[in-house]
Amino acid sequence: MKRRALTQALSLVPAIGLGGAAALGSLQSMAQGGQPQEGIEYLSLDKRVPTDAAKGKIEVIEFFWYSCPHCNAFEPRFESWMAQVPKDVEVHRVPVRFRDDFEPQQRMYYVLEALGKVDALHASVFKAIHTERQSLSSPEALADWADKHGIPKAKFMELFNSFAVVSKAKRAAQLQDLFKVQGVPALGIAGRFYTDGSLAGSMEKALQITEYLLSEVRRGR
Repeated sequence: MKRRALTQALSLVPAIGLGGAAALGSLQSMAQGGQPQEGIEYLSLDKRVPTDAAKGKIEVIEFFWYSCPHCNAFEPRFESWMAQVPKDVEVHRVPVRFRDDFEPQQRMYYVLEALGKVDALHASVFKAIHTERQSLSSPEALADWADKHGIPKAKFMELFNSFAVVSKAKRAAQLQDLFKVQGVPALGIAGRFYTDGSLAGSMEKALQITEYLLSEVRRGR
């Protein structure tokens, strides 16, 4: 989902314009059977972003937002892709904050991470919002949901307001800006490259481009 859409009452971005042009370029590239085109299907960052990957690992970041329907649709595919990445790839999820009211869901992710509950409950948050149509946009609503899923409300709020979680949410917003994220879901590769569904033409193609860029990094690019 494009950032413009999220900041304008969650309306859809028009198909024409920069996003549409990028998608058209991606389709043309696919038709020609060539390698992904820099500046069209993916972007190289002006400045490298320091990564949190362990030594010898290549970092891939998925930027997402729990209330984004496109992120919800992409989640099963990304989960499957993550399970098959080579050992030299380290994947991190980063929740975005395009507006201040995104912050509660940002912190929700980091509470789950602090408790080691991402694998168990990450997909369940998407399901609650997009399938069960629950409104999980406030700290109180998130705490109530967490309590029903085995995280006592008091414990949730303690972590939600903790220095560690607040700091991680701020860092997530910084990463979003450093990668110049314009929509979600989106992917950052090796602190140097960025792609999303609008640039690549689809998130499936974005994953293919990610694999191409990983191979380029391994070659020393």
